[in-house]
Amino acid sequence: AETIAAIVTPLCGKQGAVAIVRMSGPSAVSVAQAIFRPLRKKKWIPQSHKVVYGTIIEYPKETIIDEVIIVPMLAPRSYTREDVVEIQCHGGDVCVRRILDLCLQHGARLAQPGEFTLRAFLNGRIDLSQAENVAQLVSAKTASAAETALAGLQARKIFGGLSNFVRSMRSQCIELLAEIDAHVDFEDELAPLDVDKIMEAVGSVSAQVEQALETAARGRLLQSGIQVAIVGRPNVGKSSLLNGWSQSERAIVTDVAGTTRDIVEADVVVSGVPVRLLDTAGIRITEDPVESIAGVQRSQAAATGADVLVMVINACDGWTTGDKLIFDHTLQQKPWILVMNKIDQVCGGDVTIPEDVRAAFSAVVSTCAVKEALDIDKLDTALAALIAAGGDVFSAGQQHWAVNERQKEQLIRAKQALERLRQSAHEELPVDLWTVDLRDTILALGQISGDDVSEEVLANIFSRFCIGK
Repeated sequence: AETIAAIVTPLCGKQGAVAIVRMSGPSAVSVAQAIFRPLRKKKWIPQSHKVVYGTIIEYPKETIIDEVIIVPMLAPRSYTREDVVEIQCHGGDVCVRRILDLCLQHGARLAQPGEFTLRAFLNGRIDLSQAENVAQLVSAKTASAAETALAGLQARKIFGGLSNFVRSMRSQCIELLAEIDAHVDFEDELAPLDVDKIMEAVGSVSAQVEQALETAARGRLLQSGIQVAIVGRPNVGKSSLLNGWSQSERAIVTDVAGTTRDIVEADVVVSGVPVRLLDTAGIRITEDPVESIAGVQRSQAAATGADVLVMVINACDGWTTGDKLIFDHTLQQKPWILVMNKIDQVCGGDVTIPEDVRAAFSAVVSTCAVKEALDIDKLDTALAALIAAGGDVFSAGQQHWAVNERQKEQLIRAKQALERLRQSAHEELPVDLWTVDLRDTILALGQISGDDVSEEVLANIFSRFCIGK
């Protein structure tokens, strides 16, 4: 196997105090020995997991590149189960790139995206579901998403990760297949097949598959999040609402109608779910062609693509014909939240809204967006209720992990195969036909764990990883 090397810390102008170059493979130690000089010795003799301080030297001029610490993790006690060497140098692009170049000059090659994790999978360090959770952990946008990915990554039975869950189901199916195959091959020598027992076991696996599928919506929400479009007439406080909700100054706020023409975005987290807020232009009939094209049309497109619509009205005006026009011409099959803004300017806070209008919205919230944090928490509560109703993000049974879209597809395939098996048993079809669907179930579960997976699938999964992971 080749020795691979990569920078495993962020680049592209993101400066940090420390940067790391990682190597993995049979020549990782010899490459490091060729460029590293320990402080008080002429040659570095690695001891696994023992940190050593020294310098990186470029020969033959003996130019010092950087002061570093080096961490060897020798096989099999490493992430890839190969010899791994990490060189920790000063942060910034220059030092770390010079060190990487030296590694490549001495025989390592640049790692492909996800190649370290791919080697961990191929060498039996982790299974495929754990590898996917590594990628989800790295890309997590919220603490909840990170915790969910970490739960799926756990391998020890005490933690009950996705890996163990899938292995358990697959193991049960393999035992059933072995028992049925034995009765098919040695029917005269064995006791009659206990069909009730077989169906009970199939039902148990089916229930576990359903339990795993229940986590899919939660996984999608935590990884992808939702988009919320803020719509309404000009000057009702949409931009102020976005700024107040996100606690930022992303949108320009003026008294001039039509100020917002481009879609302004801000990110928030609601109950652990990443939410992208879209501040749209005020929707109105206008003769200004720039405002019409750049603002109103984009607003309508944003509303069409959003998962949730937040409609803002001016509490001083109440529900106007302009508001009704927007509501009537915007997709109404989406969840809606009505925000009555500028509530501080209404005497007694009483706003007249027709009952049929109130009933059309999932929630009605009163705010004063220009006053810090005034009732913004009510928006979080209303949106959290919609998320819970639509995706069950707060509860996924007893599981803390969640399956991704690829895993969901294979679980559906397993579910359908088990349903066909039970139908075959109900119709009293020959027992040897049951094994076809049982093998399909085992294959589907193996696609999740990586026990039965093609090179094409592996290439597709690991190509989404970042270089260095």
